[in-house]
Amino acid sequence: MKIALDPYMLRNVPLLSLPGVVADLGYQYIEMSPRDDFLPFFLHPRINDAGVAAFKRELAAAGVEIASMLPLYRWSGPDEDARQAAVRYWKRAIEITVDLGVTVMNSEFNGRPEAPDESEAQFWRSMEELLPIFEREGVRLVLEPHPDDFIEDGIAGVNMVRGINSDLVSFLYCAPHTFHQGGDLAAVMRHAGPLLTQLHIADSFDHRGSSGLRYIVNPPGSTARVHQHLDIGQGEVDWDLLFTTLSEVGFDGIATVCVFAWEERAEESARFNLAQVNQYLQKH
Repeated sequence: MKIALDPYMLRNVPLLSLPGVVADLGYQYIEMSPRDDFLPFFLHPRINDAGVAAFKRELAAAGVEIASMLPLYRWSGPDEDARQAAVRYWKRAIEITVDLGVTVMNSEFNGRPEAPDESEAQFWRSMEELLPIFEREGVRLVLEPHPDDFIEDGIAGVNMVRGINSDLVSFLYCAPHTFHQGGDLAAVMRHAGPLLTQLHIADSFDHRGSSGLRYIVNPPGSTARVHQHLDIGQGEVDWDLLFTTLSEVGFDGIATVCVFAWEERAEESARFNLAQVNQYLQKH
């Protein structure tokens, strides 16, 4: 298993300094999430070939590897112009991934939950163009259902990945989204079985608690998807069950610490969660 850090809370660290900081925190792997000078949210990549080469040198010097690249684009949205733009951005992101020597990319289904049929049709249009590129380059694509995507449920997300019918497309289970995926993390991971190749680690509260009144969002009836990315132990994810199930299904993929809640103590949080993951791995 590769234990990686999502360095989003460290996004103000200069890109070329990031590998050394991550190494100092005790991690050997990074999951490169969006940042403005690299792969911004929903926009074309900003790094050029010289920047890629320099970043690659700094990674090697620090003894840190990129386990996975995480771009986020509107490739399933109902707007066709936005979808076509997203496909263009994906192509450049794949090119950067290959140049960095990385073989895994992970992302979200995107799209709109109020228009699931239209969003799925757009998703397939994008996949028809992009999947041959992933397969040609030998890059694995790992997908997760995300709150406010056209697929939010965990079982449905696994079924969608299975329907893509490619050996290079697999499933990511995001622990802090447990309660938006149906609440039964073990059922989702068992249903995925060998399709489960990546895991996001952070804690969250069950927004459904107290008869749906744990979080009061105004105006009433808001469709906001409330969740957190907290340190392990600060929420209600059942970590013993999660790590027991990982062992049961033989998980040996990428496990990424993706806590976003504590920028004021980002380094302390990263160290704490790495220690927690290692303790649970030893226990289970």
